[in-house]
Amino acid sequence: MVLSSMISAGEASELRSLVMNHKVSLADVFNIISHKKDPELLGELRRFSDGHKKNGFHIVHICTEMTPLVPRGSVASYVTGISRALQRKGHLVEVILPKYASLNLDEVQGLHEVNVEVTSYFNGQLHGNRIWTGVVFGIGVTLIEPKYYSSFFSHEMIYGYPDDFERFSYFCRASLDYIVKCGKQPDVLHLHNWETAIVGPLFWDTFVKQGLEGTRILFTCHGFNSQGIEQPDKLALCGLDPLRLHRPDRLQDNTNTQLVNILKGGVVYSNRVVIMSSIYPKHVIVHNLSHELEPTLNVHRDKLVIAPYGLDKSTWDPSTDYFLPENFNAENMNGKAFCKAALLQKLGLSEHSSTILVGCIFSEGRDLDRKRVKEVILNAKQYDVQFIFMGTSERLIMNQAPESLQMEFKDDNLKFVPTYDEALLHLVFAGSDIILCQSFLDPTDEIPLIALRYGAAPIALAPDASSNRSIPFDRSFINQDHEATKYSELINSSFVNMSISLAIDEIRTNPAMWKRKIMQAMAHDLSWDGECYDVHVEAYSAIKNM
Repeated sequence: MVLSSMISAGEASELRSLVMNHKVSLADVFNIISHKKDPELLGELRRFSDGHKKNGFHIVHICTEMTPLVPRGSVASYVTGISRALQRKGHLVEVILPKYASLNLDEVQGLHEVNVEVTSYFNGQLHGNRIWTGVVFGIGVTLIEPKYYSSFFSHEMIYGYPDDFERFSYFCRASLDYIVKCGKQPDVLHLHNWETAIVGPLFWDTFVKQGLEGTRILFTCHGFNSQGIEQPDKLALCGLDPLRLHRPDRLQDNTNTQLVNILKGGVVYSNRVVIMSSIYPKHVIVHNLSHELEPTLNVHRDKLVIAPYGLDKSTWDPSTDYFLPENFNAENMNGKAFCKAALLQKLGLSEHSSTILVGCIFSEGRDLDRKRVKEVILNAKQYDVQFIFMGTSERLIMNQAPESLQMEFKDDNLKFVPTYDEALLHLVFAGSDIILCQSFLDPTDEIPLIALRYGAAPIALAPDASSNRSIPFDRSFINQDHEATKYSELINSSFVNMSISLAIDEIRTNPAMWKRKIMQAMAHDLSWDGECYDVHVEAYSAIKNM
């Protein structure tokens, strides 16, 4: 509306405040009025009254992934998860993405092109961009589509091209030009990985004096494997001065000093750095997993905080899950036994109360380790144990390992579910005593989180593979300065070194103590609204007060 001159930047700022302070979610209102034209929408917004006052933040993500538009990747699920959690608590969140040709736009409400061209600087000239806006799960989304450089985001894949730096630095500069032209004055610009880290130096060197004096930078890092190593002169493409930035305390790469490191720039030029790591604590990441960035991270150590990944609690909550025949929670576990009985009956497994049920859930893109699974089954045959194998996605292309195992063992206690069944998947989590996981380290793997949420013990299929042998995975990781997540403490204290045999022994020999352990684990809020939300709001609060 600002871009089309319907309202001034000042009124837009006032309307954002009304939205943040209103007692009704904008998403709820938008579902009713999304079909209306801009003048009618504006009338509805102006009728918003100031409800009970909330101290919300206005956060703008500049990122390259977001589910369901970009369906895969740890950044994609994280951006959507933490954004929805923030909006549920009264914060105003927006997301800016490139308009990839491969975007899934099915879940975008009210998608339309803004009838105004926004120009941005690149390679010595101003270039026009088409701007698209819509709403995803109540979150305002802006898509930027370059006109002149239309090939930048027309590729089949999101990453992995020789011109990735050019593509994403163009997008970063265009995002900032768009924010300024709209008159947005967010509290926080939230950046992600090296692909949008260049926003940091761009912001402080060029944009902070264009009405963004009250804005601060939070940088999220999902790992240090990819850092964006480039020739210094490429920085000039988006308007930066290579001579000013190619210095040891700024963007100069720590190993190859002839080059610049864009991820390093994200750390240096941000006010806070959130490192997403459910398991490893800060000092292990800095010392063992930072890929030559340890000196930089040590200098900026006070900026660094650790946050775990989370679950979508609207999908995964046994107390409200409509797929379950009976709901349950940590305070009342009776429904879990009912779910187990229903699952055994549905799959034609014998219904002995003493039977231990093990769900083996494998995710898209993962091949089952047939040799290891065979070992687990053989070791468990001495116990009264039943196994269920199934996948987590309609897109999952099954390998033959589970089916061949069933044929090899010819065991009525081994069931293979060949097709995806969403309701059955929920029932397997709810009815299982143990869930076999590939590991605890993959940030895109929600299986351990769901298992804990549904009162099943997550057991790594190969415990030795879950921990890097060069990084001893033991309780000394959990130090006294709260550098590890609560999720890490839970997994490390109860499950990381537990084999399926140990779990079965505990269930058999001390069922009361086992039940207490499971109930205590269930009581943890492992959703995006839990620890992850708390870490982010604390970080936003700290930098807003700088």
